[in-house]
Amino acid sequence: MNNTYRVVLFGHRDFDAHRMLDERLYPLLQDLICEKHFLEIYIGRNGEFDLYAATIVKQVQNAMGHDNAIFICVLPYSEKDLEYYEEYYDDVIVPECIGRTHPKGAITKRNRWMVEQADLFIGYIKRRKGGAYTALQYAKKLKRKIINLAEQDE
Repeated sequence: MNNTYRVVLFGHRDFDAHRMLDERLYPLLQDLICEKHFLEIYIGRNGEFDLYAATIVKQVQNAMGHDNAIFICVLPYSEKDLEYYEEYYDDVIVPECIGRTHPKGAITKRNRWMVEQADLFIGYIKRRKGGAYTALQYAKKLKRKIINLAEQDE
């Protein structure tokens, strides 16, 4: 039996709800780390949401330790400054299913792969377009548990 609970984080490339994310994502991650046997947190690295959400994940890990949570950066293709990513995240992966996909298509494939791994999709999706929105729709299709923090703003 696998006791790993997988969370994926998605949001728009341009993002300005920093305070809201501090107030909502931080305690949500704390609760998940306390409730779950082992937590894997997946995130991309393609925009402001990803960058800011990553700082919150690191803050939670620093406060609660790394014993039962791992933070994984999922890249759509190999990066030249991979050492930076490897220092910041607990693990960095490029899913094998991406193969030799064109870079634009690789992001979409990476997003789909992330959603397929997920037990829980946490996002901040306000607009009905873009990669984060497409990932949210795919999560709904796969019947993943979803928390869209943007819906709490309305």
